[in-house]
Amino acid sequence: MRALSLRKIEVKSWVLILWIAAFFTTFMNISLWKFVAEKIAIGSFIDVIFTMTLPIFVFAAMVLIFALLFLPYLGKFITIAFLLISAYASHAMFYYGVFIDQEMVQNVFETNPREAVELITLTLILWCLILGVVPSILLFAVKVKFASVKREIILRVVMIFAALLTVGLIAAIVYKEYASFGRNNKQVTRLINPTNFVEGTIKYARNLYLSQKEFEILDPAPKYAPKDATRLKVFVIVIGETARAANFSLGGYTKETNPLLARQNGLIYFNNVKSCGTSTGVSVPCIFSNLPRKEFKTGDFYYRENLMDIISKSGYKTLWLENDDGCKGVCDRIENYEMIHTNAAKDHCDDRYCFDSILLDGLEDLIVKTNENLVLVLHAIGSHGPTYFRRYPSEFKKFTPICETAELQNCSTEQIINVYDNTILYTDFILSETIDILRKFGDRKTGLLFVSDHGENLGENGIYLHGFPYMIAPKEQIEVPMLLWLNENMIKLNKINYECLARNAKSKEYSHDNLFSSFSSLLNISTTLYDPELDIFAPCRVK
Repeated sequence: MRALSLRKIEVKSWVLILWIAAFFTTFMNISLWKFVAEKIAIGSFIDVIFTMTLPIFVFAAMVLIFALLFLPYLGKFITIAFLLISAYASHAMFYYGVFIDQEMVQNVFETNPREAVELITLTLILWCLILGVVPSILLFAVKVKFASVKREIILRVVMIFAALLTVGLIAAIVYKEYASFGRNNKQVTRLINPTNFVEGTIKYARNLYLSQKEFEILDPAPKYAPKDATRLKVFVIVIGETARAANFSLGGYTKETNPLLARQNGLIYFNNVKSCGTSTGVSVPCIFSNLPRKEFKTGDFYYRENLMDIISKSGYKTLWLENDDGCKGVCDRIENYEMIHTNAAKDHCDDRYCFDSILLDGLEDLIVKTNENLVLVLHAIGSHGPTYFRRYPSEFKKFTPICETAELQNCSTEQIINVYDNTILYTDFILSETIDILRKFGDRKTGLLFVSDHGENLGENGIYLHGFPYMIAPKEQIEVPMLLWLNENMIKLNKINYECLARNAKSKEYSHDNLFSSFSSLLNISTTLYDPELDIFAPCRVK
């Protein structure tokens, strides 16, 4: 009844546009104003002018946007869509400290229902209800009074001109301060709602749909050229999820999160490794691409061969076991299995997620029955947040108290770190068990390499989760753990000086860029794509 009565209220289009612009400026950009308040240091009168004009500048920009978009018949629907999306985006920015750009938009589009459900919290529902749903109902209910076509056009032109004039005057007065602030805080534009997600969506769509469409064969004939073909080779690549180097005791973390791996003879831990991206959708494809991070584009990746294609074409049996949220195109042309849909799921899974132990179910039998060279990729769910407490069985609840909610902002720092450390402890168990299985095949050349796709923020400087633009990403999101284990046959027949490799792992810097050529080298694959400068093993080959 209330909504029906609102239909009696008529609002002139230009008045409503001003109200909408004011609402977006004030409420949808709370994170922007919080960021500005933290970054601005007022030391002079011109700084005061800059601070006072910034809300006016944003308001003028909002007026310009909605003066162009709020049209008869379509205006309400466009604005309601902006309200609902902006409410969700503002919650993410305010509570998790994220910035909205192309990569974050990609994360949203590639998030499956399982991940989406975990992000739904009472705070999110209330936030979206108050800032998104209620304003949308009010907007839908009121009657918008548009002027005649001619007069409406004149009104819009006047509004657009006034907005541009306002922006121009502000720029003329404090241009240097705006330029300086923008130069020192380039990420600020990714907090302006709704232009941040609109720009990110346009870039994502352009990258995905306007990329090259003809599939590119990178190497038509890679060859497996082993030093000794009499022994079969089994190599396991484990791709971790959201594991950050800062919390691996192998790398110096004070809490013992890697007790089992620390006792594995022949294990090498790489102390300084950087990821290709800050999200799974970027990092996983980039790990298997021959292109370095600076040249890599996710849109192009789907139309190019990757490392798994090269390995498969060289003669290896290749298999991808998936326990995260998809291989992001890497395994499209090789044999792959979603573990939650296998017969083993009943012992390791609930209705949405599986523990990583499912990746080990039947692994030994698989190797026994494979009478050819095998490269196996295990894509783990690892430390996927924000519901870290769901990533490990109860017996791995070693560090307490823990955070048992997706609303990380409601937990203490100690609780968040403890629950996250338990996920690392469980990863330690999974990796150690995998190595123990490989040790049983002493007649073969066996090895394992683990690397995480990206890191994670656990509340440092008010930032949670991951997905920051790479150029401003905190180190916690880009410094990742990587470790290697090779049996004696693999070391000897590949002529590797293992001590040299261990020294380099401690002292040198590496990244995901090194992996394509390093895998090609270790697996004895002759390919035109090989770059010796990126090969981790090249400096430690025995002559």
